[in-house]
Amino acid sequence: MTVPSPRGHVVLRDPLPTDRAQVLTAQAELAADDFDFALFDFGPGHEDPRHQDPGYRDQVWEQFLDKVSRDRSGIDLAPGRVPATMLLALVGDDVVGRVHLRHELTAALLEEGGHIGYGVRPGFRRRGYATQMLRQGLVVAQHLGIARALVTCDDDNPGSIATIERCGGQLEDRRRREDGRLTRRYWIDLA
Repeated sequence: MTVPSPRGHVVLRDPLPTDRAQVLTAQAELAADDFDFALFDFGPGHEDPRHQDPGYRDQVWEQFLDKVSRDRSGIDLAPGRVPATMLLALVGDDVVGRVHLRHELTAALLEEGGHIGYGVRPGFRRRGYATQMLRQGLVVAQHLGIARALVTCDDDNPGSIATIERCGGQLEDRRRREDGRLTRRYWIDLA
């Protein structure tokens, strides 16, 4: 799936075999923010020099791409997981972020997580990419039959708050998590 966008702007598309290096870099960059970019465990030492065998790295990457495909189709989901679509956000040839769309909500996702999660790599922030990514993600959500999308963010994340509100998010409430932090819950009508 590819969501077209004018030249020089964000394009959402499926992960490809050629995206491995940039996705792994994004995974490492966002780990500092405690954010799992790829939503996949590449295993210990995936980039370890002892595992420089291209066959090993290719095999793990193929497992990731297979999981992305199975998640979208709802095949072999782990307990508590729902069908979901993973899309990379590109500007030119650069992977600047990703959008993850859950096709339905569980009780846990209704509290925190919602239908759409997104992340922008640190070196590409404050350029309007998150807003473009969320807007395009909402189009994909609408095509999935979602009439009203829930998007959540931390209460202390002004960038995400502004992004969600720019995309039409209406704050329903703030809910306290087990760790004491607050999550903002926004609804966006797609009908």
